Amino acid sequence: MRLVIAKCQVDYAGRLTAHLPLATRLILVKTDGSVLIHSDGGSYKPLNWMSPPCRVVEGTSEDGHVEWTVTGKDDDTLRILLTEISHDTSHDLGIDPGLQKDGVEKHLQALLAEHPAHLGDGLTLVRREFPTAIGPVDLLCRDADGASVAVEVKRRGEIDGVEQLTRYLELLNRDPKLRPVRGIFAAQEIKPQARVLAQDRGIACAVVDYDSLRGMDDPSDRLF
Repeated sequence: MRLVIAKCQVDYAGRLTAHLPLATRLILVKTDGSVLIHSDGGSYKPLNWMSPPCRVVEGTSEDGHVEWTVTGKDDDTLRILLTEISHDTSHDLGIDPGLQKDGVEKHLQALLAEHPAHLGDGLTLVRREFPTAIGPVDLLCRDADGASVAVEVKRRGEIDGVEQLTRYLELLNRDPKLRPVRGIFAAQEIKPQARVLAQDRGIACAVVDYDSLRGMDDPSDRLF
């Protein structure tokens, strides 16, 4: 990766045109072929960029300044005029192992599979990733009375998740070996609209405290 801090002017030409007046900015040329121009604000989003693959040609403008011409796959171009370079270094970052998230759906699903009683007294696991014709149900359980319970697990519970569980329930309730099957929608946070829709469809909502589930605190999950 090449990192350049320079006073620069940037002009984009492609599906539209864009102009960044002369100012000091950070320019990143990544090994994946992307070029990104950042200011010292605006959070993580670059002011302008060129997605890979692209080609960078370094030359000199008519007035003797360094000029980069970045050409994208659709022949759109970034013309970067650098009038004053204060920092120019290259770094080999090596192989990135990728972002490892804690508390996402798969982790939450695995913990609930180990401790299904957190979702209701007497609940036991039948199978994780129970297969159906439209995709696997996160958890298939049985309650204390032996009735089937389908559990959909999300990090953040929204309407789409309720709709997904509804489709699973419609399919599972066609199976005479399983029906009647009720549903539990489990998440660390459930949006109000999703809760209303779930209640309207007879689906219980379980707000799951991830830290408690990992044994860091006393269990405090709630069923509504």
